[in-house]
Amino acid sequence: MLVARFFVLVFFAILFLQSSLDKIFDRKGNLDYFAQQFSKSPLKNFSSLLLSVMSVLEFSSGVFCLLGSAVIWIDYARIGVIGLLLSCLSLLSLFFGQRLAKDYAGAVSIVTYFVLAIVGLVLFS
Repeated sequence: MLVARFFVLVFFAILFLQSSLDKIFDRKGNLDYFAQQFSKSPLKNFSSLLLSVMSVLEFSSGVFCLLGSAVIWIDYARIGVIGLLLSCLSLLSLFFGQRLAKDYAGAVSIVTYFVLAIVGLVLFS
């Protein structure tokens, strides 16, 4: 069980740290993508704010999952659980945005990650 928890946390640490750092270091490219993605949705005027919020949320998810994977070996699971909860929140935010933008294929791809996050939370219960 401990090994499964560890791998779920490492998976989400990689996923969200890479994604958030990409949003931070290529802000203009990501802002252009967000503006295009939401151009026909009620969120079209909030692209910059959405990018900033997602960057912070994903970075926090990644950091907590990374820290959780490090301290899980000393039987301190709370940090990992916080990381997975933030991961779920990040994924729900992305899912909501994809659905609102009518990118249904993109929304479907997020479901797999969300299921893994829920499995991770179950492993901690």
